[in-house]
Amino acid sequence: MWQKSWQAGNRNQLLDALKNNIEWDIVVAGGGITGAGIAREAARRGLKVLLVDRQDFAWGTSSRSSKMVHGGLRYIASGDIKTTMHSVSERERLMREAPGLVDQMGYLMAHYKGGFPGPFVFNILLRIYDFFAGKRYRKFHQLHDIENLSPLINEHNLLGATQFADAITDDSRLVIRVLREAQKDGATVINYLGVDALIKHRDRVTGAQLKDAETGQLIPVQAKVVINATGAWGDELRGEVTSEQHIRPARGSHIVVPGWRLPVAQAYTAMHPDDKRPVFIFPWEGRTVVGTTDLDNGDIGNHEVAMTRDELDYLMKAVCSQFPKAGLTEQDIISSWAGVRPLVSSGAMNPSKEKRDHSIWNDNGLVTISGGKLTTFRLIALDVLKTAEEYLPGVDCSDTGADMFTQYEPASPLLKKLPDYLKKRIRGHYGMDADHLLAQARPDEQDVIPGARALWAELRWSAGNEAIVHLDDLLLRRTRLGLLLEQGGLMFEDRIKAICQEELGWSEQKWQQEVTRYQSIWNTYYSIPNSFNNADTR
Repeated sequence: MWQKSWQAGNRNQLLDALKNNIEWDIVVAGGGITGAGIAREAARRGLKVLLVDRQDFAWGTSSRSSKMVHGGLRYIASGDIKTTMHSVSERERLMREAPGLVDQMGYLMAHYKGGFPGPFVFNILLRIYDFFAGKRYRKFHQLHDIENLSPLINEHNLLGATQFADAITDDSRLVIRVLREAQKDGATVINYLGVDALIKHRDRVTGAQLKDAETGQLIPVQAKVVINATGAWGDELRGEVTSEQHIRPARGSHIVVPGWRLPVAQAYTAMHPDDKRPVFIFPWEGRTVVGTTDLDNGDIGNHEVAMTRDELDYLMKAVCSQFPKAGLTEQDIISSWAGVRPLVSSGAMNPSKEKRDHSIWNDNGLVTISGGKLTTFRLIALDVLKTAEEYLPGVDCSDTGADMFTQYEPASPLLKKLPDYLKKRIRGHYGMDADHLLAQARPDEQDVIPGARALWAELRWSAGNEAIVHLDDLLLRRTRLGLLLEQGGLMFEDRIKAICQEELGWSEQKWQQEVTRYQSIWNTYYSIPNSFNNADTR
């Protein structure tokens, strides 16, 4: 089952194989959750699939989401029942198929005198929500119960709170698991290799000119159809075949604080005191996360985005309003992240008012997908492939209901020695690779990395077997140490260095180059903006 194509040192072999002039059935541009889902569903149907990304896998939106696999409760209120129904069904499916990676999380909505929505209206919405799930999650807590559940909460004019449920995930690990399923069924998947230009014959897209981001090498490939799954960047590639512009990039920012500074056992939906937007305060990987904002981002280019000073102030005001007794300050913040959502523009004044459903455009051999929710990535993938069927004679891309993930029970005796929560984590995060991960672990690497939830063994496995090209791939996306630990994880520099040198063969010079690159990225995009900077810069 285990594919060696992502092993350290194998990238050049993958690139050389592309020069054999074979015609691919599908070339997928974009290695986020949407592209991964498309590659997985296409490969299981026996199609020759090549997926590429000009950055790392999950580099864009899919490593910087709010980590929530949710049913879209607010869509009920706006009348979008279909989106909610599909989202709830897919949420339940993911929790069933990938426990330890996608898990139920409780949510609490506090109700205040004069606030909206009140307990009555909110519970009507939750009745519909639970009906779609086929089980009852909702429960109303009286005021005296809230004081025990959340002693730090703002009690002024508090009436009570409603509890319900959605799910939480590690978004970039979800992408990797889906890509591994695609690999298992024969897909070729390469990072830092982007579509530089489309190849056309008589106005029909017939392939793509690929560019290696590391060397600049150009590699032409032929394909029956090219699928543009670059999300918020979709208009850029589609601009080669049309002048239409439909995508509205919207930035969402988050801050991470120690769990002990703001202990929450479940997610809190806090209505911001200024604009009454919901802001979530939730536990993730042993930390507490506050987010998100929702702002137009404009031109995003081929670079990361960062939280602005105004967004930091906005999030701090929300959390301090909901939990004033915590006395949280900026000095408590470990890290931040900002991601760009690929909204499909309808002309709404506020990006929060745009619909979250996906749209597909078919342009003579180029199929573009944008919009949609992480939760429904499987359904989005099937919709895209259904559109692409006209270029793939004899292929049926109907929904068979097949599992997204191969059900695999690790047999390693080392797994049995781990606590139950770590057994669940390893199974969920690594699936079919769990046995190999534990087999490669050194005796002292079954310990949890202080301040995180990951084992040292996970760091070693990812370094050697998950297509690591740069240090930020390892610390920000394969593991999340860069978000969870002070100094972006470099408080453990010596140990991380030893693993990278052993698994990746990095010299001292290469290590120093990678550390310098990583520190620049982390300080620019994952720390917090200084108070003396303006709202748009660091």
